[in-house]
Amino acid sequence: MNSTATTQVLRVDGNFDRPAEISKPIRPLRVKKLAPELRRRKPDHSREPRLRRWLFTLRDDSQSLRTLVQASFLLLCIWIGVEFHLFMKWGMSNGTSPFVERPPGVEGFLPISALISLKYWTLTGVINNVHPSGLFVLIALVAVGLLLKKAFCGWMCPVGTISESLWMAGEKLFGRNLMLPRWLDYPLRSLKYLLLLFFVYAIAGMDAEALKVFIFSPYNKVAEIKMYLFFAEISSFSVWVILALVGISVVIKNFWCRFLCPYGALLGVASLLSPLKITRKASSCIDCSLCTKACPSAINVHTADRVWSDECMACMRCVEACPVIDTLTMALPGKKRDPVPSWAFGTLVAGVFVAITGMAMLTGHWQNAIDRQEYQKRFLNLDSPQYQHNRGEVPQYGPHD
Repeated sequence: MNSTATTQVLRVDGNFDRPAEISKPIRPLRVKKLAPELRRRKPDHSREPRLRRWLFTLRDDSQSLRTLVQASFLLLCIWIGVEFHLFMKWGMSNGTSPFVERPPGVEGFLPISALISLKYWTLTGVINNVHPSGLFVLIALVAVGLLLKKAFCGWMCPVGTISESLWMAGEKLFGRNLMLPRWLDYPLRSLKYLLLLFFVYAIAGMDAEALKVFIFSPYNKVAEIKMYLFFAEISSFSVWVILALVGISVVIKNFWCRFLCPYGALLGVASLLSPLKITRKASSCIDCSLCTKACPSAINVHTADRVWSDECMACMRCVEACPVIDTLTMALPGKKRDPVPSWAFGTLVAGVFVAITGMAMLTGHWQNAIDRQEYQKRFLNLDSPQYQHNRGEVPQYGPHD
C-alpha cells in the first residue's frame, strides 16, 4: 500500500475504492487486519415472511428505517400542501369554491413568526392564538436538536430529504459529488449562522409590546397566505434562483442545508448539547476510514472519539459503513457508552416530534383562533397597506383590522 495516497480508502477486503469526497485529505493510517469474528454482518431475513422480513429490515438497517421516516414526513408535508392549496382556492374564489379547513401544520414553514411567538411566550407566558402550531413545531425541532443531534435534518426535514435525493442522483449521474476546498467551505458555512444571527438580533431588540403588535398584526395573520401567493405568483428571477439551487444541489452535497439554512444553524447549535453522539471505539477500530467516506457532511469520523461537529445530522450512514462490531455507534457519554440501536434512535426522533406536537393538539394549542368569516374578510383585503411587508416594519393597524 502506498502510504502517500491520502485520498484513497482501503476496503476491508483489501481493494482500493474511489477517492473519498471529503473536505480535507484523510491522513495516512495503517489499516489493521480485521479478525473474522469481529466482522459486522447483516442478518439474513430472506426466509422470513414478507411482513416479518420488512420489520426485521427496519430494525436492523438504519438507512431503511430513515428512508421510511423521511418518506412519511415528506408525504405528510405534501398532504398539508394539498389541503392548504384547496383552502387558498376557496379563499381566492371569494367563497364560491368548496370550503376546506386550513391545515395548522402549514405554520411550520413560518420560522420568523415562530421565533417571535417563542420569545413572546417566554416573556409573558402566553401562547398566542394566531400561529400556535408554528410555535410548537419550533419547540419540537429544538427539542430534537438538544436530545438527538441534528436528527430532524437527517431524518424528517422535507427540504433535507429532497436535497439528499438530489446529490444522490448527481452521484449516480456523474460518479461523484464535488466538495469545496476548506478555504471556501468554511466561509460559506458561516452564511447560515449569519442569517440566524440576523433574525435573532432583530427579534432580540423587541419587547413584549412590540412582539404583541407583530403577532396580532393583519400581516402576520395572513403570513402563510402571503407565502403561498409568493410561490403561486413567483417572479422569473425567483424561479431562476430556485433552479440554480437545485442544480448546485445535484453536484454539491446538501448545498442548501450546509450553507444557507438558518433552521440548520439553530439545530447545529442545539446539537452541541445533545448527550447522544456518534462514538468511535478506538481499541477495535481498524482505521479503514469507510465511515468518513460515507459521511455526507464531510466529517472526519475515523479520527474522532466522539463526533461533536455541528454539521452531523445523525443520519447514521457512517455507522452502517463501519465493518467492525460495536466500533462505531450512537451512544451516550460515559465509560460504558452503551450503544443506542438504530430502531430506538429513529423511534425517538419521530416520537419526540409527535409527542410535542400531539401535546399541542390535545391541549387546544394547535388550531388558530381565526374563523372562516374572518378569513373571508382578510382574503378580500390582501392588497390593502395593512397586509404588505413594508420593509420589515409592521404597518399601522386599528383594533378592527
